[in-house]
Amino acid sequence: MNVCYNGEILPFENANLKIDNRAFNYGDGLFETIRVINGKIMFWEAHYFRLMSSMRILRMQIPMDFSPEYLEKKIQDLVESNELSTSAARVKINVYRKSGGLYTPENFDIGYVISTKKLDNPFYTLTENNYEVELFKDHTILSGMLSTLKSTNKLVNILGSIFAEENGFDNSFLINEKKSVVEVTNGNIFVIKGNQIKTPPLSDGCLNGIIRKQVIEIIQKIEDLEITEVSISPFELQKSDEIFFTNAIQGIKSITKYRKKTFTNKIAKQLVGKLNAKARLADV
Repeated sequence: MNVCYNGEILPFENANLKIDNRAFNYGDGLFETIRVINGKIMFWEAHYFRLMSSMRILRMQIPMDFSPEYLEKKIQDLVESNELSTSAARVKINVYRKSGGLYTPENFDIGYVISTKKLDNPFYTLTENNYEVELFKDHTILSGMLSTLKSTNKLVNILGSIFAEENGFDNSFLINEKKSVVEVTNGNIFVIKGNQIKTPPLSDGCLNGIIRKQVIEIIQKIEDLEITEVSISPFELQKSDEIFFTNAIQGIKSITKYRKKTFTNKIAKQLVGKLNAKARLADV
């Protein structure tokens, strides 16, 4: 398997990061996870502008050649080199500030790595398997802008995932310091009661998810559904009819159980087809 290391396609084993890499030492990095189907990058414009915005927030020096066309070509060249041009692939872009300095960087230039992994299904599917989630309360996500970024510092998400695995759950709900439910460990949540759909606002600290944005736009066009971006209490989870989460790889994933409450997936079924249709039209 090849990777794209600072613009050069290399065998995976030859792309070695330095021991003083700032993403490794200080979490001074970002990542972007993207679905590619038959060489076409899904929602590429949204992914690109999120990455650029995140780099500016972290005061990274964006290279002059980091145009959407440049990065798109690098992704497509790597996908082709790994013989994934006629299948679905998960593409990950890691961006990090170059080595040097302690907490204060010596420079603000960046390095990057692009990697790929083959996916089984070309489009988003809604599986019917049981999926139980529990509330993780040991640590909290801080509300605010930094928590909305896909940074390389995801300790709460990691510990929430370990908690779920150790206790026989499939995932964990994460909360912020105000005790509002923010997300699951790997995606944005949508909570449904009747025709009312709620999703946490970015100000609560949830990830600024690409599929979150797409799903919000889809729901806004459906006449009999209403969506609001509002804080969600843990108490509301058990009172809801349906809960699902979204991310760039899975698309929409239904949660079937939280504590003693089981949920339907009626709205999720309605939305996944519309998401696939939107993905086919995006950047193609």
